Amino acid sequence: MLHPLILGTLALLAATPAPAQSNAETARGCGELVTIETHARTTTRYALADPQPVPPQGTRVALLLLAGGGGHLDLDDEGCPRALTGNALVRSRALFQGAGFATALLDAPSDHTGEDGLAGFRVSPSHAEDLGKVIADLRRRTQASVWVVGSSRGTISAVNAAARLSGPSAPDGLVLTSALMSGFVGGRKPWVADTVFSLPLEAIRMPMLVVGHAQDKCSRSPPERMVDITARTRGLRQQVVTVTGGPGWPGPPGVRACIGRAPHGFVEQEAEVAAGIARFINGSAY
Repeated sequence: MLHPLILGTLALLAATPAPAQSNAETARGCGELVTIETHARTTTRYALADPQPVPPQGTRVALLLLAGGGGHLDLDDEGCPRALTGNALVRSRALFQGAGFATALLDAPSDHTGEDGLAGFRVSPSHAEDLGKVIADLRRRTQASVWVVGSSRGTISAVNAAARLSGPSAPDGLVLTSALMSGFVGGRKPWVADTVFSLPLEAIRMPMLVVGHAQDKCSRSPPERMVDITARTRGLRQQVVTVTGGPGWPGPPGVRACIGRAPHGFVEQEAEVAAGIARFINGSAY
């Protein structure tokens, strides 16, 4: 048995925060909390979790997960999100880890933690540069190829990275789920008009998967428009998938249906969708 004085010392050391110059903390909850410097002296955090089980060296893939809404997950000290917990990618990260992928759940930068979160910053070149820094850091830490996976409004960020980045900061592949394809022009907040079509889709040449749900009644992600995305991109390998089934959405079409626990977020079909995404990333069809 340890002496009480030793126990007290260990408890004090455990409670002592990491040095200011450190950019990572090992978390017991949802992964390793990583902090990097981004635009204009801001910082951005992501929660990095290993695959379970860890695949052989040389076959590693890391997924950079970009949630929808405002993108502000409010990650706690253990890398667990306190906001947007209903988002499809947030709910599915353990499924991706079980499929052999490392996951990096990305929070909003430190200057975009308000009510609107990333808002119009999602389409900016500075946002793409920030994502490039995250991708480069993630690739260095995992020694893996990096795919960007966006959900709902997070698909705008994902397309921004895929279209604008090159070299070691560019993703190796792109997955869009319930992509934002229809904006609202003339709204009180101009950024609500932004969609994936606001960005130079023609510049995307990497493998790309686009997944939507036939019963998605979110007015911002009409599934019939998914083919318009791949009509403009020039990916090495492209596939559009329309998921069917599930519990559906009881209400009328509109923005109220743009939530994670609905067909928009593949509710009760998370395992099916994660498995299809994994097949595509691994080189097969969805």
